[in-house]
Amino acid sequence: MTSTRPAIVWFRQDLRLADNPALTAASHSGRPLVCAFVLDDSPGNRTSGGASRWWLLHSLIALAADLGDLGMALVLRKGRAVDEITRLIEETNAAEIHYCDRIEPGERELGRAVETLGSKRDIAIHRHNGLLLHPPGTIATKGGDPYKVFTPFFRACRDRGDPAAPLPRPDRLTAFGRDLRSSSIDSLGLISGFPWWTKLEAYWEPGERGAQERLRDFLDGPIDDYGTNRDFPARAGTSRLSPHLHFGEISPRQIWHAAGDRSETFLREIGWREFCHHLLAAFPDLPERPMQAQFSAFPWNPDSGALHVWKKGRTGYPIVDAGMRELWATGWMHNRVRMIVGSFLVKHLRLPWQEGERWFWDTLVDADLANNAGGWQWIAGCGADAAPYFRIFNPMTQGEKFDPGGDYVRRYVPELARLPDKFIHAPWTAPPGVLSNAGVTLGETYPNPIVDHREARAAALKAFEEMRGRG
Repeated sequence: MTSTRPAIVWFRQDLRLADNPALTAASHSGRPLVCAFVLDDSPGNRTSGGASRWWLLHSLIALAADLGDLGMALVLRKGRAVDEITRLIEETNAAEIHYCDRIEPGERELGRAVETLGSKRDIAIHRHNGLLLHPPGTIATKGGDPYKVFTPFFRACRDRGDPAAPLPRPDRLTAFGRDLRSSSIDSLGLISGFPWWTKLEAYWEPGERGAQERLRDFLDGPIDDYGTNRDFPARAGTSRLSPHLHFGEISPRQIWHAAGDRSETFLREIGWREFCHHLLAAFPDLPERPMQAQFSAFPWNPDSGALHVWKKGRTGYPIVDAGMRELWATGWMHNRVRMIVGSFLVKHLRLPWQEGERWFWDTLVDADLANNAGGWQWIAGCGADAAPYFRIFNPMTQGEKFDPGGDYVRRYVPELARLPDKFIHAPWTAPPGVLSNAGVTLGETYPNPIVDHREARAAALKAFEEMRGRG
C-alpha cells in the first residue's frame, strides 16, 4: 500500500533518470514522489560561470521533459536551498528526502544542513553516491591518508574491481497528487543580456539523451584509437562527455561499464576525474591555494594586459590562440591544448594559475571545481602529482607534434589559414614573401609574439629558483 506522505527527490548534480540512486531509492519507497531542483546562488556557493549556466538551463529543460514522460513534474525553486527544502517539507508533509552527495565545500555544508533539518523534523534523510565510482574517503593509503599521486590511487581503485552495475531507468513513477508552486525556467535567470550563448547550440545537446548519444558516438569508433588520437586536437578522438558528466546527465558507472576493456587509457581518464574529486573532498581549498605550500611565495608577474591578450587568443603563438578561441567559440577546449595554454599562462606570462582557473570556470561548459582546480594545479606544478614546474611546454614544438598539418590552428585562427605547414606554428619565422602571399601582416592581421619563448622560459626558471631559495 502506498503511503500518502511523499518522498522528496532533491536533484542537484545528477540531472538524469538512469543510474540515479536517489531517484531509484525514492521510487522503491512505496511513497509518491516530489522531484525538485533548487537554484541556490547564495553567498558561500561559488556561482556557476556563464557557459555552465547556459548548459544548466537546457539540462533542466531536458530533465523536466524526461520526468514528464513518466507523469512527473519537476518543481523548480530559486533561493537558499535549505529554506526551499524546508518549504517543500511543510507544503507536502514529506516523510523522506533522497539526494546525491556533492563534494564542493559549500555543497557539502548544504548537505549537512539538510541532514540537520531532517533530524529536527523527524524526517528520514537518505544521502546517495551518484557522482563518483567510489565515495570520497573510501580510497586511501594504508595509513588512511588521501592519495596525492594518481597512479597508486588508480591502482587502488582497480584493485576493488569494477564498480557496481548502473541502475536502470525507472519505467514508472508515482507522482504526489497535488500541484506545487514552481518557478518558471526563465525566472531562474540562468541566462540574460546579449545572446552570446546561441553559438553553443551548434555544438552541444545538453540532457540525458544528448549524453547517451555522445557516448554511443564515441563507442562507435573513436574509443578504439583513443590512446593515439586523444592528443591531436584536429581529430575527433575524444569523448567530449565531460559536460554531461559534470551535470550528472550520465554517470561514471555508465561510462565505465559501456567502455569495458576497450581502452585502459580512457578508463584512466575517468580515474583522473575521480582522483581530482577525492582531492577536493580532502583539500577543500584546492581551487584557491597551492597544495605545495612553497608556491605561495612564487614571484608572479601580474599583468592585466597580458591576461586580456591570453583570454582573447591574441598571444602571437598560434596553438595557444587556437585553443583560447576554441574555448570562446564552443565552450570547450581539447585537453592537450588545455595543458599548452595553461603552461603558457603560468610559465611564459608568469600569471597566477588562479587567473586561468577563474577564466575556465566562466567559459567552459564542463567547468567543474575539482577537475578545473586539479588540472590547473597540475599545470602550475604546485598540486598533487603535479608536472614539475621546470617542465615548460614549447608552444611551437607542441603545435608541430600534435597539429602537424596545422588543421586545428587553421580552424580557429583563420587569418593564418594560407600559411604553409612549415610556418603555421611560428609565423614570425616566415620570409616576408611567404607572409605576403598568405595575406598575413604581423602586428596587424595577426600579432607578434607577446613574449620571446627562450627569454620567458629563462625568466620562469629563475623565478622558480628564487621561490626555492625563499623556501
